[in-house]
Amino acid sequence: MFRDLSEDAILGGRVKLLQPRDGFRAALDPVLLAAFIPARRGEAVLELGCGSGAAFLCLNARVPGLIITAVDREPELVDLALRNAGLNLLPAEIHQADARDLRLLAPVHHVFANPPYWSGGTPSPVPERRLAAHEDAPLAEWVRAMARPLRPKGTLSLVLPAARFAEAAAALREFGCGAIRLLPLWPRAGVPAKRILIQGKRGALGPDEVLPGLVLHEADGRYTPAAEAVLRDAAALTGAALPGTALTGPAPQGA
Repeated sequence: MFRDLSEDAILGGRVKLLQPRDGFRAALDPVLLAAFIPARRGEAVLELGCGSGAAFLCLNARVPGLIITAVDREPELVDLALRNAGLNLLPAEIHQADARDLRLLAPVHHVFANPPYWSGGTPSPVPERRLAAHEDAPLAEWVRAMARPLRPKGTLSLVLPAARFAEAAAALREFGCGAIRLLPLWPRAGVPAKRILIQGKRGALGPDEVLPGLVLHEADGRYTPAAEAVLRDAAALTGAALPGTALTGPAPQGA
């Protein structure tokens, strides 16, 4: 069990999150990922590699009434995710298992992950940071595991470095997810995206789509109004997130 935890508030205070002071800590990725998932009340969702639970907690804060299942291979993180679910009064089913080996999960409408994606460089000496950030399996294995429990027309969503979008798109197609949607995340206007959100739909044959994307910071480092709407106000990321454009509000709660 983690010995030294901080209690933090994310998504404009809508989510309370216990997380290790010295281990891997949630940043922007899980909040943005949760905003990209087109879930509706009553649908079943699955997060693979949930860590402390930040992404599924943010998704539930935006779309209450979901049936939430999550998986992580580290027992301490499963315990922490369960504590965080309780802290936010959220019933969630959380399993301790290697996400790539799952076979028996019930079908879900949406599956999502913020997988360990750094394939080069020197791994962190802190075990929790290394496990959370440094890739130990091909991305295609994650996509295969995610696609397995997905219902027809269900969505599979990932947050990844921008340099891996072609690899991710190829894996989505390989495992039956088409009509791919790519949403760039720019640190500031006029600079290349460092992160992307990418999503495929199980069995879909429609055209792929590059969405307008989201500029995160102004030149002075402040969040843009569009980023504030997502990160603080629980807006859904629909692609209409360029500076000066209007974002949709919280996702509709009806079916």
